[in-house]
Amino acid sequence: MSDWLLALHSSTETLGIALVGAEAPMQEARVMCRTLGRALTNELVVSLQQLLPADEWAGIRRLAVATGPGGFTGTRLTVVLARTLAQQLDAPLHGVSSFALMAPRLRKQLPEPQQNQPFSIVQTLPRRGQVAGRYRIANTEVEELEPPRLLSEGDQPVPAVPMAVDVAADVLQLLRCCRDCHARDLPGPWDPVLPIYPTSPVGPV
Repeated sequence: MSDWLLALHSSTETLGIALVGAEAPMQEARVMCRTLGRALTNELVVSLQQLLPADEWAGIRRLAVATGPGGFTGTRLTVVLARTLAQQLDAPLHGVSSFALMAPRLRKQLPEPQQNQPFSIVQTLPRRGQVAGRYRIANTEVEELEPPRLLSEGDQPVPAVPMAVDVAADVLQLLRCCRDCHARDLPGPWDPVLPIYPTSPVGPV
C-alpha cells in the first residue's frame, strides 16, 4: 500500500482535493476540482473515493485542510472529514486559512517594493462588512501575522489586496504545505484544527 499526503479545500462552492505520494515529487500530484454547492454534503466522500479509493485510505500519512473563511457548511464538512480521518488513522493534520493559501499569488498584485512587506487580504461580505487577514512572505514561506477576522467599521488595512480564490492553485498550495510539514516531521494534532467563520453568530465552533 502506498503512503499518501492529502489536501482538502471547500471554502467556496468548488471542492478541491489534492493528493500525492509521500515520497513522490509534486509534479505527480493529482488534483480534482468539482463545483458542488449544496451537493457537497452528499458528494464529498464520493469525490474523495474517486481520487483515492476507500481501501487505500489507510495509507494516508498526513493531511491538510483549508479552514476558511468560507461557506459555513462547506468549510465545516471538510474540516470534520479531515479531523475524523486524522483521528482514525493517527495521522497528523494541519489547518491553513484559505487567505494564507492565496497569499503567495495575491502579493504579486502589489507594487514590487511592497511585495516583501506585510500586507492584508480583504474580502467584502454583502451586508456584513469586511473580513481581513494579514500576511508576510519571506522567500516561499507564508507567515500569517493576523488570522482572518471581521474588521471594525472604518478599519482599512494597507497595503491590501482583494480576496480572489483559485481552488486548483490553492489546493495545490495546501498540498505543498502538507508536504513541507511531512518533510520536517512536524507534529499535527487534529483537535486544534477548527473552521474560521468570522461572522458566525455563535462565535468559534
